[in-house]
Amino acid sequence: MKPASTRSSGSSTLTPQHYPLPSEGRGSEPAFHVHNLSHRYGDRVALDGVSIDVRQREIFALLGPNGSGKTTLFRILATLIEPTSGVAEVLGLDVVRQRDEVRRGLGVVFQSPSLDKQLTAEENLRHHGHLYGLRGAALRRRIGESLESFGVADRARELTGKLSGGLRRRVELAKGMLTNPRILLLDEPSTGLDPAARIELWKQLARVRGDAGVTVLLTTHLMDEADRCDRIAILDRGRVLACDAPDALKDRIGGDVVTIVTDQIDEVRALLRERLEVDAQPLDDHVLRLERRRGHEFVPQVIEAAPGMINSISLGRPTLEDVFVHITGRAFREDEFRGSG
Repeated sequence: MKPASTRSSGSSTLTPQHYPLPSEGRGSEPAFHVHNLSHRYGDRVALDGVSIDVRQREIFALLGPNGSGKTTLFRILATLIEPTSGVAEVLGLDVVRQRDEVRRGLGVVFQSPSLDKQLTAEENLRHHGHLYGLRGAALRRRIGESLESFGVADRARELTGKLSGGLRRRVELAKGMLTNPRILLLDEPSTGLDPAARIELWKQLARVRGDAGVTVLLTTHLMDEADRCDRIAILDRGRVLACDAPDALKDRIGGDVVTIVTDQIDEVRALLRERLEVDAQPLDDHVLRLERRRGHEFVPQVIEAAPGMINSISLGRPTLEDVFVHITGRAFREDEFRGSG
């Protein structure tokens, strides 16, 4: 089959959507190199000219709602599907032409549980090791080390179906790290976890990055999860809208976020335009949003401009959700789109 992704020779021109490594990351091969990547499901465009680089030993998030393209990009990088066009490389290896070599360096944890609940934790890892050609003492040692590193060695002989969601997720991670991969791919890793288990998950991810030098790439629609990453790429409708460290993205807003709740949204918006010369952004039928430096001084002016018409008004520092609103002009809603994302 003809490769779907090939690097064009003699050209270093990058598309306007390209997000290369920060300057401190140059000089070393990126963990992921994605250039002008596109993918279609029939007539629907899932990815539209995506270009990003991810450095080694980075915890990197693909953030976006359903339909944004994050899951499609995840599947391409995991070698589960081939792109329609463009380049996708993992540690310098093409995901289409060198698929088997790429897979040897990957650990993958899917959103849906992949453990056999009728097998013990140890048995699940053993069968996984067999798929990679591991046998005997070497496999037993790796199983013990992997379960121990994720704090489930004492549950090795328990059926995974009887473990809590948090413990099963740890076994999933132990399975993903069994082959000592250089890359760990996680699809919506917090799915089904309670808050305590989510905190523990992030401790484990920080540890494998720090101790084993593993690059972690994950998909998420959770803002607090993305906030924990070194860098994030915000995807929407198949395109990368921004890529940077979470704090750097929030700094782009350059002010406070003022949120106004009112039952007379059109009237209040018109009054703010007329009396304060600001154009508040409607998020739904009752909520207006605007960005303003020294927002605490601006709040009383809003109340005076629309007396008796405001139910509540709040002031806050920018969040990643505010970044999404700032870029797209609409609220971030995970159920906004349907279909593969």
